This record gives sequence, C-alpha cells and structure tokens, in this order.
Amino acid sequence: MPRPRRRLASTCIGTVTAGLLATGAALATPEKDRPEGSDIAMGAYLDYGPPGVARIPYLSSWLGGKNIRVGHTYLPGDKWAGIEGRVSFLEDWADWRQAEDDRLFVLNVPMQERNEGRVPDYRVAQLIRAGAEGRYDRHFQRLAERLVELGVPDTVIVLGWEMNGVTYTHRCAPDPENWKVYWKRIVTTMRAVPGQEFKFDFAPNRGADAIGWTKCYPGDDVVDVIGMDSYDQGPGRTFDDQITQPYGLQQQVDFAKAHGKPISYPEWGLFRRGDNPEYVRRMLKWIEQHKPLYHTITDYCPHGVWQCKQNPESSKAFRDALTPERPGPVVPTPVVPTPVVPTPVVPTPVVPTPVVPTPQVPTPQVPTPQVPTPQAPTPTVPKPELPTPTPVVPTPAVPTPLVPTPQVPKPEVPKPEVPKPEVPAPTPVAPSPQTPLPVTPSPVAPSPLVPTPEVPDPDPDPDPEPTPRPSPAVPTPQVPAPAPVTPSPVTPSPVTPSPVAPSPLVPSPVTPSPVTPKPEPTPPKPLPQPTPPPVNSRHWCVPLNFGEWLSKLVGKQSVCIKLDFGKESSFWPF
Repeated sequence: MPRPRRRLASTCIGTVTAGLLATGAALATPEKDRPEGSDIAMGAYLDYGPPGVARIPYLSSWLGGKNIRVGHTYLPGDKWAGIEGRVSFLEDWADWRQAEDDRLFVLNVPMQERNEGRVPDYRVAQLIRAGAEGRYDRHFQRLAERLVELGVPDTVIVLGWEMNGVTYTHRCAPDPENWKVYWKRIVTTMRAVPGQEFKFDFAPNRGADAIGWTKCYPGDDVVDVIGMDSYDQGPGRTFDDQITQPYGLQQQVDFAKAHGKPISYPEWGLFRRGDNPEYVRRMLKWIEQHKPLYHTITDYCPHGVWQCKQNPESSKAFRDALTPERPGPVVPTPVVPTPVVPTPVVPTPVVPTPVVPTPQVPTPQVPTPQVPTPQAPTPTVPKPELPTPTPVVPTPAVPTPLVPTPQVPKPEVPKPEVPKPEVPAPTPVAPSPQTPLPVTPSPVAPSPLVPTPEVPDPDPDPDPEPTPRPSPAVPTPQVPAPAPVTPSPVTPSPVTPSPVAPSPLVPSPVTPSPVTPKPEPTPPKPLPQPTPPPVNSRHWCVPLNFGEWLSKLVGKQSVCIKLDFGKESSFWPF
C-alpha cells in the first residue's frame, strides 16, 4: 500500500504557500452556524506539523463550511526520540484538539525505529522478538506521559499501521505471533500511565498483501477500533472487487461486527488509476452506509482532492458529496393584488306616485247660542273737591353739552404709480449729402539745372589725353511730402479748374463722389531734360526714379557728380 514518503521532512514555507494557492481556498474561517452534513467525523492528512493544523479551516471553507472534526498526523519513525513524542508539533495539534470537545486527534505511531529503512525480514524478526520481551516498553511509556501532559489523553493511536504489508520495519509477516505479543506489551504499557484514555486502532492494508491481516490481530482486549487503509489500486480492478475480495472492505466490516468494534478509514484516496471520480463517489457512499468512527483522506498528490490539482473530477465529486446542504433562499410568495372590479351603479327608476286628491268633507257649522250678559247698575260715588293746586314754576332747562365724537382718520394707502418708460420718438434726420470739393492737383515745375561750363585746364603738361575734371555737383531738389486735403462739407458749385502756380506740395489723389463729375487735370508742360554729360568725362549723372505718377509730374531727373583730382593729377580711376 502507498505510504506518505518522507512525511516528516516535507514541510517548508514554500510548500505551505503553494498548497494554499493551489487550492483556491477562501481565507475566511468556517461559519459555525452552517448546517452539518453527515455526522461521521471527517478529516484529512494535510501535513504532519503546524501547516497541517493551519490548513484545516481552509479545507472546511472549501467544503462550504463543513466541520472538520479529525486532525491526523504521524510521529517520525527514524529515531526513538520521535516515537517518544519529543517533537514540538504535538503542541500545535494538542491546542487544536482542545479547542472543541467533539474533535478527534488521530496519531500514527511506529513500533520500531528506522521504520522506513528497508530492514530485511530476518532483522525485523529479531526486532519483533526484542519488543515482545519488553526491551522497548520505556519508549512507549514516555509517549503516553507526553500525550497526557499535553492535554490529549483521549488520542486515537494507530499503532503499527499497515502491518500486513512489506514496507515498514514494524511489519507482522516475519514473526506474526511475537508481533501480537509485542502489540499487547505496548498497549499495556501506555494504558498504565495515569490519566490516559487512549483508543488503539488496528489498521491493516486492504487485501491480503504479504499476510492476511486477521493473522496479526492481537485480540479484542487490546484493540478498540478495526480500521483499514484503502487506496484506489489493486488488488481488485473495480470498487466492487475492493468490497468482495479476501480481506477486503466487506470482510473488515464483518470482522469488526463480529468482535464488537467500530471501524475506521485512517487513510484512503487515489493512487494507481489517476483521476477517478467514480471511486471517490463509491467510497464516500460506502462510508456513509457503514458509519465508521472517523475517516481521513490522504490529501497530497497523487492521492488528494484538495491540494492536488491533477484530480479535478475527483475533487468535484468529493466536494459535492461532503458540502453541507444549505436551505434554499426563502422566496416570498408574490402577492397578486385582487383586481377591484367596480360595481356598476344601476340607477333605480323613479316611478312617480300618483297624487290622489283628498276629498274635502265640509265641516257643518254649529251656531253658538248667544247668552245675554246681565248688566249690574253702577253706583254713583260723589267726587270730593280738591284744593286749587299751587302753580309750579318751571325750572329752566340746563342745556346738555354736546361732546363731539372724534373722527378717526382713515389712513390713505398710496397707490404706487408705476412709471411708464417714455421712449422718445426718434426724430428722423435727413442726411445731407456731402460732396467733397475736388482739388485739382497742380504740377510742380522743377528748377532747371544750369550746366556749368567747363574751364580749360591751364596745365601746360602736354598730355596726349587731357585729364578730365569732374563737373560741379548739382544739388538734388528736395520734394516735400504732399499734405492731405480735407474735403469741404459744403456742396460745391461747379467750378472750372484754373491753372495754379506750381507748388512743392503734391496732394494725394482724391476719389471724387459719384455725383460730381471727375475733372480732368490739365496736362503739364514738358520739362527741360538735363544735358547728358560727355562719355568718359569727370562728370557723372545718375537718373532718379520717383514712381510712375510722380515722374509724370516732375519729369525725369538725375543727380550729377563731378570729380576733380587736381591739376597735377593724372589719375584716372576708371
């Protein structure tokens, strides 16, 4: 049967982190008020040390809040110190167990050191006989005392698990009889420790393996639970084969019932056949049917379903089977309002009551008898004579003063007068046409340039070519800028343009109004042109260009320069 190889050397921070990330488990702690699924105590082997304790709430959350009641770990079997429980991680498991009263702490305990050291059968037989003689009792006494001190005296001890196989040094096949004696010595020694309440679980592999497990059974007095480790592997091709095979699941149930013992499944899971959701479903149904004391799936690859991503279908089957059923949400019954059908008001027909005239019965008039009233005679009494009355002087009437009633003036509330905006009527202003007075430009007559006559050079030097002398410089006439002409607002009368004396002011042309005809200026008289200087002389003239329209007025002008290098100079620069 498979075993978790190197269980005690596989823990590290990286493994813990990878396991948590691979599962996708939520980080919330399970809610205590969620409904429970099966009442069978369930757990999983997640790691032997503190990481195994830390992962339990995440597994619970992944299963929808299922209560994980079983914590399962292993003592190291390489040295006797580990078998004696001198490992720190037992304290973490003890704290977890004590947190809830209904929890179970399951501890696998090796029976020999070098338990995975591939010790040969003859050496195993020697070790079994030494144990049967009591040579190793002290190690198990120390373990019992350690568990009681930690506050977990009710630990379920899976002693010498899978003893019918070929893997562990504590196997039974090399000497079955002494093996059973050795088991009894261990149990007796541990039960002798005060305060203990241990339960000892006899858990072979499913199937015959190296030896039929019933041949290793030590007796009902030293066994409390009959367990079985069952993985998805041979012998047996199907789950039905695993049930009916010799030393299979059915024989375990029958054997335990015959001996009055509960059953358990400390280890189960996938192994040889990969992702097999059918096996997971059938195993969980078997567990639900036969109600073991507890079961714990081995949850690491390749066996697992939570920490192993390579079995997604089996993982889904496991989760669907163990997630507690939650009551569905209470859907309120929709209140359908009763339609109010208005009762039609049928008017009651008014039938007129016929007026029956009441017959007038005349009342007979009975005459009243006239009874005469007797008249008694009135006696005449003499009137006494009264004395004459004294005249009464009337008292003058004092007039009553009239008190005027004050008139209370009523306050007059002034009515606010809303001023009406007076919009002045626009007075139409007739625009008077303003025709600008045309100004006739006067031509400017330039001053004529009088050429200076050349004076013959008195130099007696007979020079084959006489040195030309420059002509005197002629000043350039300064033409002032034309002044702007402001048109007069008065409507002009037609004026015949008359010639105006030449002025140095040249006005800018003014566009006449379309009403007034444009006067044509009198063409200027032609101006005298300057006499060009002789070629290769000392007198140079440069023509001036004033623009097209100004050139028409002033004519062509030029600036002349005459150079004189002196009498004795024969220098000709050009």
